[in-house]
Amino acid sequence: MKNLKLILAYDGTAYHGFQRQANALTVQQVVEERLARIFGHKITLTGAARTDAGVHAYGQVVNFYTGGSIPVERIPAAAQGLLPRDIVVCSAEEVDADFHARYNAKSKIYQYKIYTGPIADPFLRNYAWHITRPLCVDTMDRVVSQVKGTHDFSAFRAAGSAPVNPVRTILDAACRNNGSMIEIMFWGTGFLYHMVRNLVGTLIDVGTGKITVDDFAAILAAKDRNAAGMTAPPQGLFLQRIFY
Repeated sequence: MKNLKLILAYDGTAYHGFQRQANALTVQQVVEERLARIFGHKITLTGAARTDAGVHAYGQVVNFYTGGSIPVERIPAAAQGLLPRDIVVCSAEEVDADFHARYNAKSKIYQYKIYTGPIADPFLRNYAWHITRPLCVDTMDRVVSQVKGTHDFSAFRAAGSAPVNPVRTILDAACRNNGSMIEIMFWGTGFLYHMVRNLVGTLIDVGTGKITVDDFAAILAAKDRNAAGMTAPPQGLFLQRIFY
């Protein structure tokens, strides 16, 4: 049996997240079903990240085992002929038998996009959070730098989420203005459920002046989800890259 590693890119708009669910269409389900046609047997993917409904990916990593004979270099083209147009196999390679897409991942980069044009752009509605209120990007960048390092991110975990260790390490974080698009980047060794979206929602409060730089630091230190801002909508979030 060969262990194959694929990098997937997908538009998450039409899916209820990456991970297979019993009564909802997911990216994992679609990819497994279409790959099964290529390899002639049931495929079970292991994914590196469980992106939520409506969240997108440039670089989701998966692995699976197969005894199929199709050459690895032909997998992306073969998959393109069967997958819907909103999912693409970017690359494929054979890896060591013990490679695990999730457990071997060292760090991930997420990006969140905010569109600030005065009028909604229908072509960005599924790929950015539209905010028309003035945002101070310089202040947001100053604040987001506070999350770099190792912290208890209890204030930014999803309410009612599974009781896991809330301590995470952020290697880098930045907020940049790219014309009418604000791009917020988080590079970390791990993330809690909804952590990035909750951080972004609180950063918006900073950008509009609702809370101060010192307020954000106090929220992080308080470890209280109720003190932080709203959960940003999913469509602005992109899984950019996973490092091994």
